[in-house]
Formats: sequence, C-alpha cells, structure tokens
Amino acid sequence: MTFDPVVLFFLLGILAGVARSDLKIPASIYEALSIYLLLAIGLKGGVELAKHPLGSMVLPSLAVIGLGTALPLLAFPILHKVGRLSRADAGSIAAHYGSVSVVTFALGVSYLSRLNVPHEGYATVFLALMEAPAIVVGVFLARGAEGSARWAELLREVVLGKSVFLLLSGLLVGWIAGSDGIKPMAPFFFDPFKGVLALFLLEMGLVTSARLGDLKRVGPFLLGFAITMPLVGAAAGTGLGMLLGLSLGGTTLLAILAASASYIAAPA
Repeated sequence: MTFDPVVLFFLLGILAGVARSDLKIPASIYEALSIYLLLAIGLKGGVELAKHPLGSMVLPSLAVIGLGTALPLLAFPILHKVGRLSRADAGSIAAHYGSVSVVTFALGVSYLSRLNVPHEGYATVFLALMEAPAIVVGVFLARGAEGSARWAELLREVVLGKSVFLLLSGLLVGWIAGSDGIKPMAPFFFDPFKGVLALFLLEMGLVTSARLGDLKRVGPFLLGFAITMPLVGAAAGTGLGMLLGLSLGGTTLLAILAASASYIAAPA
C-alpha cells in the first residue's frame, strides 16, 4: 500500500501541531499558495474546455454544476438539524463536501490508467466547474438567513470572493488562451503544482491539529457524516454519469469527484 506524498505532508502537519512544534507557515505564504492553486486549477480546466466544441459541453457542464449545487443543499440540513452545528459551521462543511478534491481526482485518473480504462479527456473540466458552485451555495446557506444580509451585497461578496473569483478567472483565461497560448506558463502553473499543494496541506494539517479538541463535541456525528456523505455523492455522480452517456472511466471519475471533498478552494 502506498500513500500520495501530499497526504503524508498533511499528516506531518497534524503531527507537528500535536507535538507542539514551533513550525508555522506565515500567513502571507499561505495566501500565496492558495492563490497559486486556485488559479492553476482554473487554468487546467479552461485549457481542457478549449479542446472541445463549446456546444457539446453545454449539457454536461450544466449537469455537473447542478450536481455541485445539489450536494451542499443535501448536506446542510443534516449538519444543521441533525448534527446541531451552527449555520456557519454547517454551511462551511456542506461547501467542502459539495466542492471537489483535485488530488482525489488525480489519483482516480492514475488508477484508471493502471487498469487501462479510458475516460473522456474533458473530465478535468468537471473538476473546475464543480469547485465553485458548492462554495457559493455554502456561503448563502451560512449567511443568507441573517436579518441584516442584503442579497445584492451577499451575491457580490460570493462572486468576488477569492476562491470563486480566481477559479472562474483561471477557467476563462485557460479557455481563451487554449493549450498553445498557455504553454509558456505551464512550467510555472502546472509542473510545480504538487509541490505547492504539499506545502498547502502541511498548513492544513497544522490548522487541523489546533481544532482536534472540537471532536469531543461533535466527533461521532462528523465521523458518521464523513463516511456516509461520500457514498451518497458517489451514487449521485454515478447516476449522472450514466444519464450523460459517459464511458465507464468517465462515470467513475464523476463519481469520484462527487464523493470527494475540497481542501483547497473551500478552506481558502
């Protein structure tokens, strides 16, 4: 059994926090890492989108955006009503589980390659398109019920928030530039991606270690939710992939995306 090195960096961060190491990643560096990762994800999706006729991508794109929107709407009432989490916590966790994991997706692609199972090349577009909707929904769920909230201001905050803005901007730039136009930037945005992600997850591990005490209050519920929600997402992704007529590999990747949870865009 082998572990992806980026996962080991996350565990290293938890270990450092539990051991009370003085290891810290400066806030400015964490900010730079998150900006880089969000732009890189958007650019990759945009480049893949440019490879296919726009008309043929409309229906699959709308469908996966709908899936990314539906999952947090399903998760939120369970977290808020059953788990008795605050609106802010329930909205945040719902956004994480509605959004997707780029590393989980990459491991899925690697797994299919080892089995020689082909998949649609535009599956990367699904990755980029499913990142943002759940975050938008999560923010609305967490804050939309506030009596002082003005919907126009809230919508502006969501759309122009760092995560959503960078993802959508990267998607647009990658789509306009295409694979040839983006090639000079590939050594910066694509090649070092995993190394930057490892540093980002090191910080995520440090943050997680600082919140381990919260598990005493909601640990059993969150454990059950963390096991059940990916299974529900995988079932929904499988069903949607079949409805869209995707290949076995494409349906598997869509199920993996729906089952995964974001730890780049949503935390940022």
